[in-house]
Amino acid sequence: MYAVIRTGGKQYRVSEGSHVRVEKLPGAVGDKLELDQVLMLGGDKVAIGAPLVDGAKVSAQIVAQGRAKKVIVYKIKRRKGYRRKNGHRQPYTELRVTGIQG
Repeated sequence: MYAVIRTGGKQYRVSEGSHVRVEKLPGAVGDKLELDQVLMLGGDKVAIGAPLVDGAKVSAQIVAQGRAKKVIVYKIKRRKGYRRKNGHRQPYTELRVTGIQG
């Protein structure tokens, strides 16, 4: 069985036991979460929400809180002497899906 969930403005396809990196969520490592924005349930019987599936939840546990690899942002305007270099590391939360309730 799998589910399509929405968190942090993005959609993720998850199944029980899978690991997924999502936008940063509050909580410490080891905390348990319930994600209730389930857009679709799949498997033997498919349930598609309009926009959410009623009564569906995905249980997850926080495995890690971290920051992604650095992305370099470099701006330049030719012949003007304008150069800007900036770095960005996006924070993330890694989840392990422990259960899907339909």
